[in-house]
Amino acid sequence: MSSYDIKKERKDLYAPKADDFVVVDVPEMSFLMIDGHGDPNTSPAYREAVEALYTTSYGARSIAKTRLDRVHTVAPLEGLWTADDLSVFQTRDKSAWDWTMMIAQPDWITGDIVDEALAVGSKKGLPALGLLRFEGYDEGRSVQILHRGSYDDEGPTLRRLHEEFLPAHGLRPSGRHHEIYLSDPRSTDSSALRTILRQPVVG
Repeated sequence: MSSYDIKKERKDLYAPKADDFVVVDVPEMSFLMIDGHGDPNTSPAYREAVEALYTTSYGARSIAKTRLDRVHTVAPLEGLWTADDLSVFQTRDKSAWDWTMMIAQPDWITGDIVDEALAVGSKKGLPALGLLRFEGYDEGRSVQILHRGSYDDEGPTLRRLHEEFLPAHGLRPSGRHHEIYLSDPRSTDSSALRTILRQPVVG
């Protein structure tokens, strides 16, 4: 039984290089999502959201394996970030950030499967389960790059994106700053973290 891994199946979206920005067209995809606000390093709501997302994703994976004979690797954690003043992403004023944490789901994961996974997860008493939703996200044309290193070192790359690359190519930001976390920060040194930085654009 082969296992579907979005990082391998969609390398155009989940395996960019670190040497330069690239323009990609991101199709509508299905995600488990939870919204929140504040510093992800200190906010209990952030920790609870991530726990609920992973619990439900693994639950849906187990149900699909049993019922549909389909196996997939749980996708990496992703985050959509915004703020009233976008400069806080460069200054890393995390207390001002609004976020939507999410995990992509393969096409065969349905609302019914998610509901069943939520019902199982509810027995664990996870406080953020009631905030979770399952819906499509259509990002469209975007610019992305692979960032290697600490999350707090993303500022210079984001400045290059917004102040150099986008103007030089006649592009403008059109949606929320998007990050895809390819490394587990609990077991990876900050200098070795791999994060995809993505920005939807128009122009």
